[in-house]
Amino acid sequence: MKRARTFWQRITDGVVLGELWNQFHADARSSYRLYSKEIETERPQGRGRVKHFIWMAKQFLWAIFDKLTPARRVLLLIALIFLIPDVDVLWDNDAHTLGASGAFWGVILLLVLLLLEISDRVVMKRDLQIAKEIQAWLLPPEPPAVPGLEIAFATRPANTVAGDYYDVFPRRTAESSGSNYLIAIADVAGKSVPAAMLMATFQASLKTLSAIGSPLTELVGRMNNYACSNSQNGRRFTTAFIAEYEPASRTLSYVNAGHNAPILRRRAGAIERLQEGGIPLGIQQNAVYQSGAVTLEAGDWLIVFTDGVTEAENARAEEYGESRLLAVQYANLAAAPQTLLSNIMVDLDRFVGSAPQHDDITLLLLKVV
Repeated sequence: MKRARTFWQRITDGVVLGELWNQFHADARSSYRLYSKEIETERPQGRGRVKHFIWMAKQFLWAIFDKLTPARRVLLLIALIFLIPDVDVLWDNDAHTLGASGAFWGVILLLVLLLLEISDRVVMKRDLQIAKEIQAWLLPPEPPAVPGLEIAFATRPANTVAGDYYDVFPRRTAESSGSNYLIAIADVAGKSVPAAMLMATFQASLKTLSAIGSPLTELVGRMNNYACSNSQNGRRFTTAFIAEYEPASRTLSYVNAGHNAPILRRRAGAIERLQEGGIPLGIQQNAVYQSGAVTLEAGDWLIVFTDGVTEAENARAEEYGESRLLAVQYANLAAAPQTLLSNIMVDLDRFVGSAPQHDDITLLLLKVV
């Protein structure tokens, strides 16, 4: 009994049965979406239900075959043939004939195919883990100390690596004697590795170009021109909100490049949207960007987020929405940003439930003190 418990513990990593079922359910839904996105599920007029079901099953099987290499497709095909009832294979060696069950050899071939796929997954998982560690180096581990501000931020990738970016760092400019602070949040179109690679180029261009000390609109314009050379003709664009905070005057200048408009909640309760800017980065070369500016006061809150927050869906395909985000913020007006951040993430998890995460989630909170 002790060995059985030890074996089960090793197999499950201590995860309870309910959580194991949730993991299996999430994996099954994710795999189904992967294979079924290439299948036309709508039944044409005049096609019977049974015939349509058989047609969909064939298309689904072909979708699985297409994900394999040609050699593994042949291996899978042979295994399926062996698994057909009453199919036996004869092996002839020096006039000795050995009859073997087709089902037995089919299972063996499926096991070999499984081992090959697992080896690929292990290598890919190792590479993704390295990519995740590298990406973590590009993001700040904690917010800097900014005079007059309390800041909290967090990100949660939909996959191992993300296409969202955030940062707060000091920046010297020709117009100011002291240090201003650059506040940035961005969302690359797409998810996983392609988006993560473009996120890295966004971070590098932001850090490099911000050191020049040019005005904010010029900085964003240069970043857009650089992004256009890496955006696959606009297909891999990036939405971004880039702001510059001057502690001496409490002025926040900003450019919104097609990003979700951040919410500025004044101490008295008024809501302002920071929308001035232009189109997303990487769509049009030499695009013109406008800047906006607001003066912050003690008690004001600034909520900057990516669409993965407000567009997070539950099992009924309902979106989380900005109204719920503002409701949680209103209930925590006196809290510190880190406390509010934790409460928002908890409320988001409660709303989404067991539904899979479709997009990267990034949230940056700023409170004026």
